[in-house]
Amino acid sequence: MSNSMFFGREEQPVRQFDDLVKLQQLKQHDEGYQTSTSDQQNSIENDLIKYYKMNTSPILRRRKLTEMLTKSLTHLNDNYEHLDCSRVWLCFWILHSLDILGKRLEDDEYSKIINFVAKCQSPEGGFGGGPGQYPHLASTYAAVNTLCIIGTPEAYQIIDRKALKRFLISLHREDGSFSLHVGGEVDMRGVYCAVVVAKLTNVYTPEMFEDSLNWIIDCQTWEGGFGGVPGMEAHGGYTYCGLAALVLLGKTDFCHIESLLRWITNKQTRLEGGFQGRTNKIVDSCYSFWQGASFPIIQDILEKEGKMYKYWLFDQAILQEYLLICCQHPRSGFVDNPGSSQDMYHTCYALSGLSVAQNSLMQVIIGPPKMNLVEPIQPLYNLLPTAVNEALKYFNTLPIPD
Repeated sequence: MSNSMFFGREEQPVRQFDDLVKLQQLKQHDEGYQTSTSDQQNSIENDLIKYYKMNTSPILRRRKLTEMLTKSLTHLNDNYEHLDCSRVWLCFWILHSLDILGKRLEDDEYSKIINFVAKCQSPEGGFGGGPGQYPHLASTYAAVNTLCIIGTPEAYQIIDRKALKRFLISLHREDGSFSLHVGGEVDMRGVYCAVVVAKLTNVYTPEMFEDSLNWIIDCQTWEGGFGGVPGMEAHGGYTYCGLAALVLLGKTDFCHIESLLRWITNKQTRLEGGFQGRTNKIVDSCYSFWQGASFPIIQDILEKEGKMYKYWLFDQAILQEYLLICCQHPRSGFVDNPGSSQDMYHTCYALSGLSVAQNSLMQVIIGPPKMNLVEPIQPLYNLLPTAVNEALKYFNTLPIPD
């Protein structure tokens, strides 16, 4: 992707929030129709105004965050008990966050994680969320990405590629969509997870994704974004999955880029600086990635049409402000919005969004670069470019299994 090469760096000044009238003018307007959603939005905006007026020094608390993430690989509190079916996701969220911060673990620590992920692999192919659990496309994506982050032959070699290919084929539906597990639900996550896993491990065949293009295009809505299935409203997570899947399938010509750009740029709010996941919803730090990562993907598409930009087509500076000032938890980690508890999911996707916001062709950095600058990601996979390149280099030397 083009965001791996930089023209230079710009350190941006932080917005000065010393004028209450100006802040009030940035708030969402309910057009005289009060709803529970507008009340919630108003409450959050009032809280954020307090945060912005009190905190004008956005600093990534890197050391504390790195320590928390490293400890979390072996020690999590009972708040995570309900995520027993997402244990491989926890591996991905934590390891990817550390990668973005530039922190690598010792080989023996990675070996322990590899051994755990191996226990989550099903004899039927694919990975479950934990040992002995049914294989699922989302947890298979998390497991494969985790192994690609580790990036050693030991990590790559635990993947049963022949069984994985059978598993992916078994989930492909006649209309081109994918079930997330055998007999399971269908939405845009399925085709995205399937094509990422298939491409990274070199089990991809065109037949595996027959009619997937038509199904994805049917999910682009009148708003411009993509819904989870045809007929659903546009949603940031599904939009990212749909757009990235089209790129990986080599079919971006079928996407209506103009309406997508109109929709996605309007999802960044003026006061908060973060992204909404859907129209008329509150901001959430995770959409810094789910919405933000679509911009470098779109820019690559536009570059192929001869349109070159030094920056992504959203306000990169105010997104960084929102993340660093409003979404860092006092004890470390990231939250969805001020006042919430931190968790590994929002920590991972807030850091991924921070990386996107900083690493345009001309880097844009809020606060001191030495403290705040993080590693660039490859937005199609949400992995570091080195992790993607090394995985493709390894697996593409192997034949596609029968």
